[in-house]
Amino acid sequence: MSRLADLIEGVLRVDPQANALEHAGRWRTWGELDGVIGALDAALNEAGLGEGVRVAAMLRNHPLTAAALLGLVAKNRCVVTLNPSLPDVRLAADIEALRPPVVVGLETDWARAEVRDAALATGCLGLVLIDDPDAPVRPAPGLETVRGQDLNREAPGVAIEMLTSGTTGAPKRIPLKTATFEQAILDAGVFDGRKPGDPPRLRPGVQILNAPFAHIGGVFSLFNCVSAGRQGCLLDRFTVEGFVDAVRRHRPKVASAPPSALRMILDAQAPKEDLASLVAFRAGTAPLDPDLADEFYERYAIPVLQNYGATEFAGGVAGWTLADFRAHPKDKRGSVGRVMPGISARIVDPQSGAALPFGHEGLLELKARHLGDGKSWLRTTDLAVLDSDNFLWIKGRFDNAIIRGGFKVLPDDVVRVLEQHPAIREAAVVALPDARLGQVPAAAYTIRGGSAAPAVEEIRSFLRERLLPYQVPVRLLQVSELPRTPSLKVSQPDLKALFEAAAS
Repeated sequence: MSRLADLIEGVLRVDPQANALEHAGRWRTWGELDGVIGALDAALNEAGLGEGVRVAAMLRNHPLTAAALLGLVAKNRCVVTLNPSLPDVRLAADIEALRPPVVVGLETDWARAEVRDAALATGCLGLVLIDDPDAPVRPAPGLETVRGQDLNREAPGVAIEMLTSGTTGAPKRIPLKTATFEQAILDAGVFDGRKPGDPPRLRPGVQILNAPFAHIGGVFSLFNCVSAGRQGCLLDRFTVEGFVDAVRRHRPKVASAPPSALRMILDAQAPKEDLASLVAFRAGTAPLDPDLADEFYERYAIPVLQNYGATEFAGGVAGWTLADFRAHPKDKRGSVGRVMPGISARIVDPQSGAALPFGHEGLLELKARHLGDGKSWLRTTDLAVLDSDNFLWIKGRFDNAIIRGGFKVLPDDVVRVLEQHPAIREAAVVALPDARLGQVPAAAYTIRGGSAAPAVEEIRSFLRERLLPYQVPVRLLQVSELPRTPSLKVSQPDLKALFEAAAS
């Protein structure tokens, strides 16, 4: 058994009757979570699905799903992430493309006919997570056994195939090695006062868990909370009302959410006294506007500590501490913080790959014992600047991805769907700045010869049926021709200028 598995199982059994996770006003105990883990493990073993087997999980923010996540990793199975917020047709197509030997999910998702039909067509085992302490795991009707003959059954040494962003077909995933994921969680414990070899114990305090489990931030927060032995308040999603209520009731010292949440809290004029317990607010998953951080600090006197990470690194790479915030309030403004201990960073020229001096902008590369082979530099798609004090500034994405309130939107994914519309000849997507979300996608398109131009709302409805909500462009603009560079590529600056001109 791994060190992380020992730690998780140890925490679950310190005091099984103690409260562990609160959700929708109800507490679940550590013993109840352990019961779900045991029932799921027994059901999988009975089906002959032991260690190293891929288990697709529809990851809603729910205590039963949390227990399934913890148990699958602790029992050395590979969690294949499924995003239940996908439209039915997209989620069904994802299951059929992945062809896992088993799919796990809540009753609400198994009630979706297209999802159930996709599992039936795949021939996988279906397991339903049910809010019944006596029988929390049951087979889905018609999916009691593994019947498929060409299923993708195993991924030895992989803890999670982590969903990064949706596409028009199967969402993209990055396999996180068990050793990488485990080391990232254990390393994070150093910042929580845990030392290697410390026995599992329950700690005071409640951690607010609002990041979706279908993304690395949600998974990392859950494992960090449980391995620390802290109670968690699990929210279905971030809302100002739900978040402020959780902080007011549980009085945590630190909370975290994407930068867009800061703007939402400010715009809602949440009472200062409701957030008075917070000594710091951690912001990640998207670029943080320093002016927004300053405004939040001026209103609530709460330092905003940005951090930076990536799915393929299983969590954080750089981040601010309160000590750094107090020591460098001005000279490091706009930084995502200092590169974390145990991680080496450098900046290289995007074309030549040559290392650049401190203070020069280029592509960020990282090296750590839990990344890759532990010896080679791993290149990110982020443009960055590193200074001699190991503070890091992220300047943008080399792959042109749009980060909308913490969610990654790949322009090519949106373009592909737009160009499926029978009246659209060609489309292009660009990022526009947004005060609340950081960036939002906007799309320009041309009409096929002989086709009538569809109404904007018709196009928007077409996109909503095929994309996740955060992928749908906030602005749609019909043009006679898309602006191009001399090499005939669509010119992003000229495209942005078209939207600016249309808005003026």
